[in-house]
Amino acid sequence: MKKYFVLVLIVFYSCTSQKKINTSVAGSCNSLTADGRLFTSAYQQYAGEYKALCIQAYNIAALRLDQILSDSNSTKPKAIITDIDETILDNSPYSVHRALYNLDYEPKTWGEWIAKATADTMPGALPFFKYAASKNVEVFYLSNRAESDRPGTLRNIVKYGFPYADNNHLILKTESSSKEGRRKKLAENYDIVLLIGDNLADFSDLFDRKTTEERNENVQRAANEFGKKFIVLPNANYGDWEGAFYQYNYKRPPAEKDSIIKSLLKNY
Repeated sequence: MKKYFVLVLIVFYSCTSQKKINTSVAGSCNSLTADGRLFTSAYQQYAGEYKALCIQAYNIAALRLDQILSDSNSTKPKAIITDIDETILDNSPYSVHRALYNLDYEPKTWGEWIAKATADTMPGALPFFKYAASKNVEVFYLSNRAESDRPGTLRNIVKYGFPYADNNHLILKTESSSKEGRRKKLAENYDIVLLIGDNLADFSDLFDRKTTEERNENVQRAANEFGKKFIVLPNANYGDWEGAFYQYNYKRPPAEKDSIIKSLLKNY
């Protein structure tokens, strides 16, 4: 009985402490956007199934790369374009840190996390990209991280020995969050054989800032490319799939986000 009472006090203190820390933030300790990220981060950090999905994606990428290299007649040098976050680097500790304080993503703290250069690698990523480099396929790291994040990003990928980890192969966001222009620019000089990412906008402008319905319709339109040229990594923590719920207005208060999500979920 004493243990139960102490546990209740700890939980109560934790929630009230978080509320004091977050006096300017709407929501509570059972916010979907906070506690939800704790649950999805637990899956990302510990589930063997999650690791298997990542390894499966990179195994498919290796098979496709072998097929492409044996069949291609292109005279351009070959290259792979990959996203960074939740594709080669695991940022779940950032999500956990924020969620424990009942807080969501915020640019300043995101930049502080990147500057630490301590994100771990995604399962299967490093062996695959080293394999691609051994086949003389260049790797471009195309991310919507800000230019100010370049030093920390480079330190992080250099630390693990990712190939082509240099300024010329690190393509960050300058103006538009759409990656289409940057992809087209690379395609002028390279035969882009694979696109790898965790977000549909990593593959085509068919998915740039689209509604949920449009995103799902366009998945069907591009169905033949998945597992062929488009290699998708799992990410239940965040992404445009969530942004589409809010019409990409991420500044909505947590209570409003929760209400939107609950209104959309199928029930019986």
